[in-house]
Amino acid sequence: MRNYTIATRESRLALWQAEHVKALLEQQGHTVHLLGMTTLGDQILDRSLSKVGGKGLFVKELETALEGGQADLAVHSLKDVPMELPEGFSLACVMEREDPRDAWVSNTYASLDELPLGAVVGTSSLRRMALLRALRPDLKIEALRGNLDTRLRKLDDGLYDGIVLAAAGLKRLGLQARLRAAFEPEQMLPAAGQGALGIEVRSDRADVVQILAPLLHVPTWLAVSAERAVSRVMGGSCSMPLAAYATLDGDMLHIRAVWGDPEGVLPLVHAQARGLAVDAAAATALGEDVARQLQAGVAAQGVAAV
Repeated sequence: MRNYTIATRESRLALWQAEHVKALLEQQGHTVHLLGMTTLGDQILDRSLSKVGGKGLFVKELETALEGGQADLAVHSLKDVPMELPEGFSLACVMEREDPRDAWVSNTYASLDELPLGAVVGTSSLRRMALLRALRPDLKIEALRGNLDTRLRKLDDGLYDGIVLAAAGLKRLGLQARLRAAFEPEQMLPAAGQGALGIEVRSDRADVVQILAPLLHVPTWLAVSAERAVSRVMGGSCSMPLAAYATLDGDMLHIRAVWGDPEGVLPLVHAQARGLAVDAAAATALGEDVARQLQAGVAAQGVAAV
């Protein structure tokens, strides 16, 4: 047993996630400390992520702490983790997934269907924008950045008729009462890794990988391996409206994905695959197959292959 330090962002949700991992490691007998950090992604709130560098903005500072030895592991919302990690880093553990769905949050309207024509909905996710436009082309979609509490406060200040958030974050912070409705995957397919926690380490830290082994949830690991494979083949960037969601039934994995036109003009492209997924390699292969289907569908619309 020894001491370990977890690098984490300092938002309330990120700290909850780090405290959750801390408690599980302490149950093993380890002493665990938190190293709170502010990332560039937390600081830049006036522009969409797709315009300022993407998801890596939420992990760079934490990786610097791992590299310099100030921290031993970093806890992330997996959907914020780039599909390709820098050399010398690895995704050591994926924990059991919370609710992967998107959540409808509004102080006035119980569901998206209740919104009047031209209502204002807040989100900065290009995926959510594309899927919302497909459901309700009449909506006015406006940018919404900031941590979960900041987004809820902007809604409460009357800037939006409703906003879309990850259900997992609301549930983890005990804010289920704010969740008016959850979008089923058939309505709004989640982002790759949504609802799951990923733990990043330096690739040479076999000791940390070993203590994380009991936290690994294999069904979630297989599902997100397929999802992240779709995103990786498609470019793995936040500048593309892309959804990927996998479910496991025994050894059979079902992976679905949706590509959206960044300009919101072309129709959505859907793809899916089913197959045996007894390990991460098989799950990854299924995700890659779905990505190739998407690429073919995108090319058929006259768009350059992704």
